[in-house]
Amino acid sequence: MRVSILTREYPPYIYGGAGVHVGQLVPQLRKFCDSVDVQCMGEPREGATAHAEDYPAGANGAIRTLGADVAMAAAVPPVDVIHSHTWYAQFAGIIAGLFQDVATVVTAHSLEPDRPWKVEQLGGGYRVSSWIEKTAYQNADAVIAVSAAMIENIQNAYPFVERERIHVVKNGIDPDEFKPDPNTDVIEGLGVDLTKPIVTFVGRITRQKGLVHLVRAARLLDPDTQVLLLAGAPDTPEIAAEFDKAFADLNASRSGVKWVQEMLPRASVRQVLTHSTVFACPSIYEPLGIVNLEAMACEIPVVASAVGGIPEVVVDGETGLLVPYDPGKAGHASYIKAFESDFADKLNQITRDPARAREMGLAGRQRCIDEFSWEKIAQETVEVYKAAIAHHQAKKG
Repeated sequence: MRVSILTREYPPYIYGGAGVHVGQLVPQLRKFCDSVDVQCMGEPREGATAHAEDYPAGANGAIRTLGADVAMAAAVPPVDVIHSHTWYAQFAGIIAGLFQDVATVVTAHSLEPDRPWKVEQLGGGYRVSSWIEKTAYQNADAVIAVSAAMIENIQNAYPFVERERIHVVKNGIDPDEFKPDPNTDVIEGLGVDLTKPIVTFVGRITRQKGLVHLVRAARLLDPDTQVLLLAGAPDTPEIAAEFDKAFADLNASRSGVKWVQEMLPRASVRQVLTHSTVFACPSIYEPLGIVNLEAMACEIPVVASAVGGIPEVVVDGETGLLVPYDPGKAGHASYIKAFESDFADKLNQITRDPARAREMGLAGRQRCIDEFSWEKIAQETVEVYKAAIAHHQAKKG
């Protein structure tokens, strides 16, 4: 079987969960496929053909993405299956699939209708990205949901996608890459006191990740608890300004708050996670959440909002604690305040009980090993490819 993977992100230039997913999936797919071609965007790199997002010059980011998509579609070699990840690459998947008359697969890492705040980032480009995604799902021979929770989300957003076209293949983790690191040079270099509890966040500054909620909740943490935020790449200047103010207010109200804006190498992140007491994931939208798997693989418990596929990763009371969150009440100030208070309370429960934190951390790593191996996920993905090819052949009659 010959496969082409279309993606915006590919190592070493990755910034989100979709990039991590593709970077881990491709080496495993190569064990089970005759060939795996990779088309990506951005700077040239080994192992993939990269396409610049620079045409038309000066255009909206979504329009420039289409320019890269056209080049990407033209570069796809003869294959049996084309597998695109996120709307950024899905237009290329549509074109290449039609041109070659082969099966197409899309992975639902997230859904544009469920992220209306992206209009802040893309402006009119959000309508373009939404149209691309909708068209890709209409055309796809198979749709991969990264969690069982995503099945309902997909069918709510795109009722025309029949249930038999949707296949659940979860994200994964490489427990040999993400494992406890006993060294302390990186985390000590960040000015953290290893004798005191540490609450850590890793992620982008976006509405989706709910970082502002964590910053507000941090005011309610025990006085000796430190807060370490590995957070950068704000979606818009407005979101950056909002977070800057929230962080400044927090920093003025308590000590032990650290904000690292540059993206650390993955090895450094592993060390930070290893020596943290608890990982915080306050996302308001999260189809699965690879970052929670990374934390669990490093043997630390997770406190997370119970949204999307997170409850399929974090077992409440066993590998961490879940905090209920209702997106429908996002506009209610009293509800959000209660959510932030509840989040702080769950974090305090873990930082006050090191033995329980240790027990949860060990259980979390074991869960990663048992349930989320990339080799298993690659095998399941190949089965989806076979189903997609059969579906495409049936359409052709």
